[in-house]
Amino acid sequence: MWLFRLIVAFWALCFAYAASAQDISGGKWVDLTHPFNEQSVYWPTAETFTKTEVFHGHTEGGWFYAAYNFSAAEHGGTHMDAPIHFAEGANTTDKVPLDQLIGPGFVIDVSKQAAADVDYLVSAADIEAFEAKHGKIPAGAIVLLNTGRAGLYGDRAAYMGTAERGADAVPKLHFPGLGKDGAALLVARGIAAVGLDTPSIDRGQSKDFAAHVE
Repeated sequence: MWLFRLIVAFWALCFAYAASAQDISGGKWVDLTHPFNEQSVYWPTAETFTKTEVFHGHTEGGWFYAAYNFSAAEHGGTHMDAPIHFAEGANTTDKVPLDQLIGPGFVIDVSKQAAADVDYLVSAADIEAFEAKHGKIPAGAIVLLNTGRAGLYGDRAAYMGTAERGADAVPKLHFPGLGKDGAALLVARGIAAVGLDTPSIDRGQSKDFAAHVE
């Protein structure tokens, strides 16, 4: 359904840098998405996925016919955040250039840190440590942050910190996210997008949504 989706709840922070032409002929496709259905995880205050049957069976004309309606909040399950989500006047999803969603991928593994601290913030130091081993992340790259949360997706309480819904559940959210300094460094690197395996690019306990704003 989306052009570029990551692991679980892919909150893509799409910057205003188009990816340069990339040769991906030697690569392979890896589907990192989860099914879009009644089990999809949504923010506690968001409308969840609903599906209704319009018709399923044989018609009076003698042929088989199946059709359904579905509805859901835009920020749930595996999805992409359009730049306009936190940037007034920025691109909506349909305006994001396709070449911004295609590029060399860099996976930064912070699963150990996140396992030790459920509210862990991926920092500029984490990114710089990765670059010290693998080289500087180039402009136009797509950075994927592996916090190790994907394996918890089937358990809403474990994945989000609470299974409760509604506004009262928001303060109880606990999951890792991208820190403000980490986001600022990625912006400075001119990356095309960043994705991670948590319900939001900001950690569950965020009050200022600094990574979104950055």
